[in-house]
Amino acid sequence: MKFMVIVKASKDTEAGVMPSTELLAAMGKFNEEMVKAGVMQAGEGLHPTSKGARVKYAGGQSTVTRGPFNLSSDLVCGFWLIETKSLDEAIDWMKRAPFDAGSEIEIRQVFAAEDFGEALTPELREQEERLRAQAGKA
Repeated sequence: MKFMVIVKASKDTEAGVMPSTELLAAMGKFNEEMVKAGVMQAGEGLHPTSKGARVKYAGGQSTVTRGPFNLSSDLVCGFWLIETKSLDEAIDWMKRAPFDAGSEIEIRQVFAAEDFGEALTPELREQEERLRAQAGKA
């Protein structure tokens, strides 16, 4: 099962406060453990929303709003993409992440092709597989 682990933004991450050398070292060690265990597929930190934008779609039109955005529980400052046998295993890994008090993550399962049932026709499945291969994600 594939999971996206969403690291929630904080006042510090939105202000562009960079992590300490100690936290970077601890995170590097944690990431290395996940890679060696075959769990981690990707992981990155994100710039503050002041360097980002939102695109909203309505009535066939799109509207762009540039950051910064108000600090809320929906802002993200980083992520991991991991693969584990279950949500419980993903939780066990993330409980070991070297975050300090006040940090928060969210763990969400990524859809697999079989989750879409008959709506994912053989032609759409072939297209998805081809695009993944072309993107280097196969």
